[in-house]
Parts: sequence; structure tokens; C-alpha cells
Amino acid sequence: MEAQRITLALTDSSAGFEASPDRLRLADLTRFAVDVQSFLRGSDREIDTQQLDVAIRAGSFAIETAPVAAAPRLFYDLKVLLSGELLDGLDVKRKEVVERWQKAARVSRELSYRISAAFLDRPVLVNADTDYRADDADQWVQVERYIRGEIQDLGGVTKPNAHIRLPDGSTLTVTTERDVLRDDTVNRLYKTAMLRITAEYNVLTRELRNAHLVEFVSYAPKVDAEELARLTRRGAAAWKDVENPTAWVDELRGGTR
Repeated sequence: MEAQRITLALTDSSAGFEASPDRLRLADLTRFAVDVQSFLRGSDREIDTQQLDVAIRAGSFAIETAPVAAAPRLFYDLKVLLSGELLDGLDVKRKEVVERWQKAARVSRELSYRISAAFLDRPVLVNADTDYRADDADQWVQVERYIRGEIQDLGGVTKPNAHIRLPDGSTLTVTTERDVLRDDTVNRLYKTAMLRITAEYNVLTRELRNAHLVEFVSYAPKVDAEELARLTRRGAAAWKDVENPTAWVDELRGGTR
């Protein structure tokens, strides 16, 4: 597909005036710009938004990109949004943006969003009458767990946080209180650490979001040879009368695999 201009528009009269390039509340502009950037980039950072030129258009307040090429997932996701209101299969970051827009539009009928491009049969609309949502199986639950990873960044002027590189190569950002970082006496930057966090966990995708650091946990990945030998001896003694350990475990589980 040839390069495409994408236009993302905000219609909002909730402030008592119609949002436009001539007049828009700063907070609304900031939120919309962040959402637009997140939607265009997606979780794979398909588009380099740092280098992307845009134009501000009326309608009511619209951001139009320069022609975008080599963004097949973005083009695919836009067609998915036209095909139905279930968000399953949509890029995670784009799904989060659409869910935020849908929630905001339900709160106020004076607020709506529109995405248009020449290759789309019609614009994608998110308003009080639409029902963009994830499948019920896509559920988030609150959890508390321990994670291990390398501390990539630590601090923050207004919002203290830590960026953790997990064993699978992904990066998790965890917020925290300033006191947790201030009172920690260990230099953890670029070192592996164990953290206790609270977060929302997706039971389908196993993704974590809105993670919050509770505390750093003592972490010493060393093997105590004597303790390991002692446990091995205990295990050997406990299992000495079992002729086939595998069959015995299968029986406990209720049958063979």
C-alpha cells in the first residue's frame, strides 16, 4: 500500500465552546496528543513519531500526519476497527487508546473521536453510541507478585518510577513512592534485583499493567552447596521405597498423562 495520511480528530464542546485549532484547553490538547502518539506508534513503535510531521486541521481539532509508509499493522488495525467493535486482535497500545476514548465518550455525549484515511471506506468513529470493547475473556485482575529483572532506570522528578528489563527482554515500568527510592541504600542501577509489586494482570495475555513497586527484596542468586546436598539426601531417603517415581506421581494426579 502506498503512503497514507492519517487524520485523528477530537470533537469536544464539553467546556462550553467547540474545540478548534483556535481554542482548546491545554489539558485536553496534552491528553489528545499523547493518545495520538501512542495510537500511531503502537506497542511495536511501528512509526517514529519523534520524526513525524503533522498538521493541525479544523474538524473540530484534528491532527493530520504526513504520508506514512511501511506501517502495515497500523493500516490493518484501522480496518479492524471498521469491521466490528470487539477489540481483540488489535495492537495492545491502540486498544488502550480506543478503550480510553470509548470510556470518555460515554461520560459526555459532547465528546467524540474520528480517525480517517483515504484507504478507509469511511472514518472510524468513537462516540457515545459506539461500543468498542474487549472480549469478556480479556480480563484484568489485581495481583501482587515478585518479579526479577535488571534496573534500567530509576528516579523521576514528578513521578518516581523504575524501568525493569525482564528476563524475556521486555521492559516493565513500575511507579512507586518517593520514600521507597530515597530510603533505599543499595546502588541498583544496571543490576539484577528482585521486586515486590502490585499490578493488573491479564489472565488471557499474561500482560502486566499499572505496576506499582512496593519494595525491593533481598536477592542473592547463589546456591548453598551444603543445603542442596542435605535436601538431596532427604529426597533420596523419602523416595527410596518408590519403584517408579513417575508412575507414582501420575497416580497421585489421578491417572497417566
